[in-house]
Amino acid sequence: MRQVVLEIPSEVLLGLKMPLDKVGDAVRMAAAVKLFELGQLSSGAAARLAGVLRVVFLARLAEYGVDTFLVTEEQLTRETRLA
Repeated sequence: MRQVVLEIPSEVLLGLKMPLDKVGDAVRMAAAVKLFELGQLSSGAAARLAGVLRVVFLARLAEYGVDTFLVTEEQLTRETRLA
C-alpha cells in the first residue's frame, strides 16, 4: 500500500471541529465519495480507499448527498426501452 501525505492548514483543522485523530478518516471518506461520484472509482475501490466495508461505504453515501446507484440519462433510456 502506498502512503500520501497531506498538509492541512491549522485553520482548516479548527474549522473541521473534530478530533485530530479523526481527520484522516474523514478526508479519506470524503475523497472516496467524490471519486465514486465522479465515476473515477467503483464502489468497491472507493470503499477500500475509505477503509470501510463496501456495504458501509454505500450506506454512508446518503450522508454526502450522493446517490448509491449512478445512472446516466442514456442508461436510463436504454433500461426503460427494455422494460
